[in-house]
Amino acid sequence: MSAPGAPAWETGDDLDLAVRLLAATPTHEGRDPELLRHWARTAEEFGSALAPVPCRARITERADGLERGLLARYTSRPVPTVELYTDTLDAADALIDTRGWRHWYPPGSVREAALAHEAVHEQLHHGPAKTALKRALGHVVLRAGRFRLYGHVAGAEEIAAHAYARTVCGLGRSPLHLTAALADAVTLRGEAPWALSS
Repeated sequence: MSAPGAPAWETGDDLDLAVRLLAATPTHEGRDPELLRHWARTAEEFGSALAPVPCRARITERADGLERGLLARYTSRPVPTVELYTDTLDAADALIDTRGWRHWYPPGSVREAALAHEAVHEQLHHGPAKTALKRALGHVVLRAGRFRLYGHVAGAEEIAAHAYARTVCGLGRSPLHLTAALADAVTLRGEAPWALSS
């Protein structure tokens, strides 16, 4: 049993962390917790079921991720690019070693998971998967007879990308777990909290 007030990453499973991510998203204030759980589960299942795709974006490396609060980031313009932040990759690996989590995150897997995660952001940005995720989530924002317009669920793409990375990289826990633990570690050192990836 965990201590009262323990961080979410210590007490929650991956689905609980996904629900907390949605609940902390400003557009979801006051939403039914069961609806958030449904959306989180659906996004996880969607991401886990995506076929493996290579990261086709240009890959660049930078060393200012800790100060920017980023491990990796996908940008579509001017050309599709994944920026990997080497200082944050190193911090994540150090945390994994400190916590004894190598059975969940083997050597090299943080970089691999970051690239997989961003490949899904690219896929959801450019392809039919974006519409498929909206349909799977079932968030109807407009209905006229048989016509339905499915709305965007803020945070769902992030959950899908984490689930995809966990699946294709064969990780024991979602990168979302590592994100939460890393953000907590940075916060405890007095630095600004940040996310594992975009």
